This record gives sequence, structure tokens and C-alpha cells, in this order.
Amino acid sequence: MLSHETVQTSTPLLYTDDDARWQAVLRRDRAADGVFYSAVKTTGVYCRPSCSGRPLRKNVRFFKTRAEAEAAGFRPCKRCRPERVEARRAPGDETAGSLTARVAARDWTAIGEDLDAQGWALTGPLLTTDECASLAASYGDDSRFRSHIVMARHGFGRGEYKYFAAPLPIMVQALRTALYPPLARIANRWNTALGGKVAYPAVHDAYLDRCRAAGQGKPTPLLLQYGPGDYNCLHQDVYGDCVFPLQVAFLLSRPNVDFSGGEFVLTEQRPRMQSRVEVVPLRQGEGVIFPVHHRPVAGTRGVYRVAMRHGVSRIRSGRRQTLGIIFHDAR
Repeated sequence: MLSHETVQTSTPLLYTDDDARWQAVLRRDRAADGVFYSAVKTTGVYCRPSCSGRPLRKNVRFFKTRAEAEAAGFRPCKRCRPERVEARRAPGDETAGSLTARVAARDWTAIGEDLDAQGWALTGPLLTTDECASLAASYGDDSRFRSHIVMARHGFGRGEYKYFAAPLPIMVQALRTALYPPLARIANRWNTALGGKVAYPAVHDAYLDRCRAAGQGKPTPLLLQYGPGDYNCLHQDVYGDCVFPLQVAFLLSRPNVDFSGGEFVLTEQRPRMQSRVEVVPLRQGEGVIFPVHHRPVAGTRGVYRVAMRHGVSRIRSGRRQTLGIIFHDAR
């Protein structure tokens, strides 16, 4: 049997104290842009956390909003133009802290057991109806995305998807950052079971540093959109040498209301056996956690590796939209 450790459910909220905010400034963390602002007392300006300036810690104050910074007498930095950040923020971005708390409240021990037993697990509803609608509506704003893929042009199926540009929308960033730590513990346990030597760091920023060192710096979270007759062929989301072994897909539409058909499908290619198929039922706002490329399975002669692929069956009517959270970045 796979050994199963007890998973802690406490996940720190994003940038909730000045030490965390200062670390974001040192990293020039673009994901923090719009979450807070750093002001420099010696220059009288306030900046994005990603600004290229290098102030001394003793001269820096932090503000949650631009209005607070300007009320305290600071003016916007002409280098990083912090006033432009808010135009990129979608409705619902202010729920980032709440999303992080919701992720932390999941039963990660039970989720790990489901992943071990069947190769997938449900998060339960994590996104509200309004949050789903906000994310789905952002699909029409091309300024938020770095790439638009029409599946039929590449033989991927029918439908389309767009990869978010950096900085990610704060809701998407919050989900990616909060989901990673408990999934990294499961990923490390799986890797040990399979005899692998890769150890995944405890926090997502550290893993992204590893991706960047391998030449993988393009963000991979994406929105997918399907209409009548569309489908997604079975595939794996591998974008380079650095591959985090788990990912999450959130259904943003209402099954049997906004669309019909379009079931999420997983296949498991077992050694010397016929492939096994799973059809995963999803509710609006719910995520499915599943392997990117393979998972360990306990057999009579020990643990063995099985290959996994995922896709979406044909849409019969309506429109289906999905948020995909992938934890490794792309070349």
C-alpha cells in the first residue's frame, strides 16, 4: 500500500503581513501587483511590488490600495505606473484571501486518499457563482492572455483556449498559490513511492524559480471554451523538463443548464492490461484534481507506474467553460 501521511490544512494567506510583502518586493513579484502597493518615504512615490527600484526596507511603507497611498501623501511612480494595474483586475479579485482560506479548509487527507485509490479527486465547490461568471467573462478580454489556441488547427479536437499572461488575475494566482502546498506533499509522497529523486519545494514561488532556471517562464493557467460539437482529445499537459505531477480543472458553467454533454474524461493505461476510463461528474465551481502524466498504483508485487490522459467528451448543446490550473510553467 502507498504510505499516507496526515496533511496539514493550514495555508498562509497571500501577503498578509509586511514581512511577506517585503519579500514580494525583493522578488519583484508581478503576482502581487494590485494586491498591495509599496511606498518609499525618501522619494515620496508609491510603486507596484514588481517595480525595478531597490529601496531600503526602513524607508518602505505598504498600502492595500492606491487611494490609501495617495491619502498619505505619496504619488504614483513614473517608472512602474501603478495606476495601470487596476485596469487589469477582474471583478472578484478581492476574494483572493477568501479563496485561499477555502482551499485550506478542504480535507486534504481525504483528497489524497481519493487520488491514491482512483487517480482523481474532487475539491467540492470552491468558486462561487459570481466568481465563475467573472472568470468566464474575462475570456473576451484579449489583453489578459498571452496565447489563443484553436484546437482544430493543431489536431487537438474542437474548441479553443487561452493562456493567461503575467501577471495572472489575482483569483487565478490565489488558487495556484494556495493549491500548490498540499498538492506538493502528495506529489512528493507519490514520487517517493515510484523511486524518483525529484523533491518539490513547499511553496509555489520556489518551484517557479526551478521552472525559470530550466527555461520555463511562460504562465500556463488557462481558460477553455467549447460550443456544440466541440471536444478535447485525450492528452497530457507537459510543457518542458519541469513537470509538476498534478493539476486542477474548475468547471465554470452549469451542467445541463448552460451546456449538455461535455463530460470530463480520464484514461489510465495500465501495464499488460486494458485501459481504464473514468468519467468525472463536476458541478459549477468545483475542481477535479488529476495527474498530468502518470501516477503510482499499489499492486501485488509493489508499486507500479500508470500513464494518465485526460480530455472532454463532445458538447451536445450550449457552451462549456473551464479554468485550468497547471503548476509548472512553459518554455
